[in-house]
Amino acid sequence: MSKAVNNINMGIVEPQERIKNLSHCGTVIEVDKNMAVSRYYRSGTEMLRMANVYLNEGNHENAFILYMRYMTLFIEKIRQHPDFESVKPQVKAINKTIKEEIMPTTEKLRNKLLLQYKREYEQFLANKEAERLQEQREQANRAKRAAAAAAGGGVPSLIPANLHVQIDANNQPTAPDLGLLDQVVYPNDFPTGTNRSNLPSSGLLLPAVDTTGADRTSNASSKPAFDRNQKPQYNRTDSLLAGSLRTVNVPADTMNVFLQLAHANTSKSIETCGVLAGHLARNELYITHIIAPQQHGTPDSCNTMHEEQIFDVQDQMQLITLGWIHTHPTQTAFLSSVDLHTHCSYQMMMPEAIAIVCAPKYNTTGFFILTPHYGLDYIAQCRQSGFHPHPNDPPLFMDAQHIKMDSQAKIKVIDLRR
Repeated sequence: MSKAVNNINMGIVEPQERIKNLSHCGTVIEVDKNMAVSRYYRSGTEMLRMANVYLNEGNHENAFILYMRYMTLFIEKIRQHPDFESVKPQVKAINKTIKEEIMPTTEKLRNKLLLQYKREYEQFLANKEAERLQEQREQANRAKRAAAAAAGGGVPSLIPANLHVQIDANNQPTAPDLGLLDQVVYPNDFPTGTNRSNLPSSGLLLPAVDTTGADRTSNASSKPAFDRNQKPQYNRTDSLLAGSLRTVNVPADTMNVFLQLAHANTSKSIETCGVLAGHLARNELYITHIIAPQQHGTPDSCNTMHEEQIFDVQDQMQLITLGWIHTHPTQTAFLSSVDLHTHCSYQMMMPEAIAIVCAPKYNTTGFFILTPHYGLDYIAQCRQSGFHPHPNDPPLFMDAQHIKMDSQAKIKVIDLRR
């Protein structure tokens, strides 16, 4: 539905243009007529859930983007789906919520962001002016130094001009008195304490120099009068504008817990599947639950049934869908042609959605996604069903690079098969 697209333009600093760019990002959403319309209705529910999280956390840019996408989906895009009539009553209720709640909230966010962008823009201009003035001063100082050097006829001599050395022809140099060497104070003879009264007043010990004051003066003079790093904050990595996938945190015990849940099926060489669900916090996604739906498994496939039960659980617990997990009892960890199509529906709704494949026979686990710039579009356009061949080059799926294993978190299981 929505793809991770880099919408940050590093040249945009003017407040109205930043708002315009933000609004454009909020309208980047497409509806695939071959995807079940109920999926979009479900995705909209979770989109709104994430927007509310961003709003409560004070991440107003991301909240604004997701509210805009939600409105774009249900006011405009969903009507293009051939099965729109089947969800028309639900969409009518959604549009009422949009008019009464989401539109006013989005408009308040727009005004708040515009005010923030104006402040950042003023600071940005002030910093640029300060930088320009400092550069002018530095140029003037360089010009003064160059003029002074030119007036002096070049580099001044370090030897005083009035220094005269007079040599007495009758006074010839003699060998030094070796006994004087015993009176020289060497570095190892210096006392380690502060009492230096026992040292000979030979003139070989230089007086202590307080360098702290000089350091402070040097540091103070080198510190600029403005912060060069101050600039509009449109390049923050916590913004959906960045276009990168958000991190998905996976409890380290997820695979072992799921393999225990699937043990009975695995012993009969039957696949088991589950939905990975969790929540959003601080712009990262956290898998917290495996929901095992009613299902029908075979040695090489697994189909879920009564998906409305999954949605009820997610709504009760305010969970969002973050992918799925299944076993390959007799095969290695990879995505079959059927798996590719299954995961496509997850990843089109949530770009960060992952597919975890557990292969207990080979004691391996795979964490996969469809390749964002090829595999996702290719599978979305593929109209074949069941097991069928796909080209391997370019690759259709890849190892997920945006996951992070969490050794502290513990996965929870909701088994709807019982």
